[in-house]
Amino acid sequence: MRCRVSDKRVLALVKSFLKAGIMTTSGGREDTLTGTPQGGILSPQLANIALSVLDEHFDAQWHREMATWHRRDKRKRSGEANWKLVRYADDFVVCVNGQRQHAEALREQVAAVLAPLGLRLSPEKTRVVHIDEGFDFLGFHIRRMRKRGTQKHYVYTVPSKKAIASIRQKVRTKTSRSTLHMDLDEILKSLNWALRGWANYFREAVAKDLFGHLDSQTWRRIVTWMRRKHNRISWKELRRRFCDRGWRIAHNGVVFTGAASVAVTRYRYRGHGIRTPWTPTPAAVAG
Repeated sequence: MRCRVSDKRVLALVKSFLKAGIMTTSGGREDTLTGTPQGGILSPQLANIALSVLDEHFDAQWHREMATWHRRDKRKRSGEANWKLVRYADDFVVCVNGQRQHAEALREQVAAVLAPLGLRLSPEKTRVVHIDEGFDFLGFHIRRMRKRGTQKHYVYTVPSKKAIASIRQKVRTKTSRSTLHMDLDEILKSLNWALRGWANYFREAVAKDLFGHLDSQTWRRIVTWMRRKHNRISWKELRRRFCDRGWRIAHNGVVFTGAASVAVTRYRYRGHGIRTPWTPTPAAVAG
C-alpha cells in the first residue's frame, strides 16, 4: 500500500477502516483480524490501488505498440495480436484480437504482473473464451450473435443468468408467506424499488422483453400473495379492491410499475470521448 500511495492522510484513513471492525446482527462489534469485511466500501478501493499496476502495464504496452490503427493493422498482418484491458475494481477482462494462443500467453503475463503483489488469478473465474461463446462481466453476459433476419453478427449485451436469478429470488422473498402480515402498498413499494433499481443498472442492455417478462412473473406472485392474504373473497372482489385500471394492481395510491417502467437506452460507444471527471494528482501516487 505504502509503495503505491504516498499521501499519509489516505494511509491513515485506510488504516482506520481496517481497524474499525464489523457490527454483528445483535448490534455488537467484532474486530477483524485479517482482510476487509465482504461488501465493505474499502475493498474496491484497495483493489483499485493494487491493480493499478496492471493498468499501467497494459497502458504502457498499448501506447508503445498499438496506439494507432496503423500499428494495429501492421501487427495483425504479421500474425500478432492486439489487446485492451477493461477493469472495474477486482474484475477485469482482456479483449484480444488474435488467436487463442495469444490470449493464453496474456493470461500468463497477467499472472506474472500480479505475482509480486502477492495476488493470483482465481482458477474458477479466469477463462479464455471466444466472443461467440460469450462471457459474464459485472452482471452482464456479452456475446457475439447473428442478428435475427440477417447474416450479420453483432456483439450483444444482456443481463447474465446469475443476475436474473438474483432478482427473481428477491421477488420470491418479498412475496413469500412470511410477508402476509404486511399491507399491499408496502409490498408494492418494496417490489417497485427492487425492480426499478435492478432495471436501471441493466437498462443499457438488450433487456426490454426481459423487463416485461419479469413484471409478468412478479404480477402473478403478487396476485398469489393477495389470494393467500384474502382467501375468503372472490376474484371479482379482489379486482375491485386492489386494481385501478383493468388488472393493474394498486393500493393506497401505490401502483405496481415494475421493471418495464425503466426505458431501455442502448449504450453507444463513445471511445475516448468519455472524459475523466477528475484531474490525476501524481503527487499522491508513487509510480
